[in-house]
Amino acid sequence: MQLNFKEIFTAFMVLFAVIDIIGNIPIVIDLRKKVGHIQSEKASIIAGVIMVLFLFLGKSILNIIGIDVNSFAVAGAFILFFIALEMILGITLYKQEENNAMTASVFPLAFPLIAGPGSLTTLLSLRAEFQVENIIIAIVLNVLFIYIVLKTSARIERFLGQNGINIIRKIFGVILLAIAVKLFAQNIKVLFI
Repeated sequence: MQLNFKEIFTAFMVLFAVIDIIGNIPIVIDLRKKVGHIQSEKASIIAGVIMVLFLFLGKSILNIIGIDVNSFAVAGAFILFFIALEMILGITLYKQEENNAMTASVFPLAFPLIAGPGSLTTLLSLRAEFQVENIIIAIVLNVLFIYIVLKTSARIERFLGQNGINIIRKIFGVILLAIAVKLFAQNIKVLFI
C-alpha cells in the first residue's frame, strides 16, 4: 500500500471540482423544496459506492459494451462542458421531473449529480495516473464532505447568501470547464491516432 498525500490531495481536489457539491447547493436546496426532505446519508453512501465500484469495474464494463476509456472520457468531457456552462451562464439544461424524496436522494442526487458521468470519467482518468488506494481515500473524503454539505445545505445557504453561492458556482464552473477542455484534448488525440 503506497499512500501519497500529494496524490490524495490532487485526486481529492479534482473530484471535488468535478462533483462541485458547493456549486450544486442551489440544486440541492431546490430539490429539498420540491420533495420536502433529502436523505443525506443515503445519497452520500450510494454516490460513494457507485464511484468505488466504477473505479474497479468501469474499464471492464466499458469493454463489455465495446467502448474504450478514451471514448468514454470524451463523452464525459462533453457532459462536464455542459454542466460547467450551466454553472457559468446560470441556465438549466437538466430537468428534474420526479417529486419523490426517496427517488430524489438517489436520482438525480447520488446519480448523476454526485457520481455522474463527469466524476466517473474523472475516476478512470485518475486511475491511469494515481495509485488506487490514494483515489479511494480521495473518494471517501469527498463523500464525507458531500454528506456534511447535504446535511447543512440550508445553513450554508443562509451563511453564503444567494450572491455568495452564485460566485462560488461560477468559479467552480470555470474550473470545471478547464477540466472538461483538458479531458477532451487528452483523449481526442488518442481516438484519431
